[in-house]
Amino acid sequence: MSKIIAGIDFEASSEVVARQLIGVTVLVNGVGGRIVETEAYDREEPASHCYIGETPRNFSMFGPPGRSYVYRSHGLHWCLNFVCRENGHGAGVLLRAIEPLAGLEQMRARRGLEDARLLCAGPGRLAQALGITRADNNLPLDGAPFLLLASDQPVEVLTGPRIGISKAMELPWRFGLAGSRFLSKPFRQ
Repeated sequence: MSKIIAGIDFEASSEVVARQLIGVTVLVNGVGGRIVETEAYDREEPASHCYIGETPRNFSMFGPPGRSYVYRSHGLHWCLNFVCRENGHGAGVLLRAIEPLAGLEQMRARRGLEDARLLCAGPGRLAQALGITRADNNLPLDGAPFLLLASDQPVEVLTGPRIGISKAMELPWRFGLAGSRFLSKPFRQ
C-alpha cells in the first residue's frame, strides 16, 4: 500500500518525490513555507547516507516511507530529509530551501536575522528556522509536528547537479522552483 501525503507517493523514487515536493508547503508546529529546493538521494549511489547500510545515525531511512530523517551535518547543523522507499530500499529527499510563509517572527528569532530570503536558504538554515532537532527524527510526516499541504498551483521545476557533496555530484538530482529568490544557490544555466 502506498504512503501518500499531500498528493505525493513516498514509495516512488527519491528523484520523483524530490521533484514533486517543489511547491508543497511544509509546516513544523505551524512554522514553515513553500518548498523551493530539494535534492534526491538513493541507496545505490555513494552520496546517500544509506549507501553503507543501516547505522544508528541513519536507521530511519530504512524504515517506512513518509517519515522524517534528521541528522547533523559536519557536527554543526541539523538537516531535514523525507524518507522514500525506492524499489524496496531506503532513499530520501533533503529539503534545501523553503520560501518562508508562516511563523516568520519565530524563524527570525531562531536564526537571529531579519532578511526573509536568508531564513531558510540552505538545509542547515532551514532546519534551524523550523526548530528541527534530533527529536524530530523518524516521525511520520502526516502527523504532528509536521503538516504537508499540496501545492494549489502548477510549478515550473529546474533540475541540476546536487551541491555541497563530494560523491556522485554529476547526478541531476537537485530540483528548484523556477524564479524563486529563496533558493540556497542559483541553478546553472
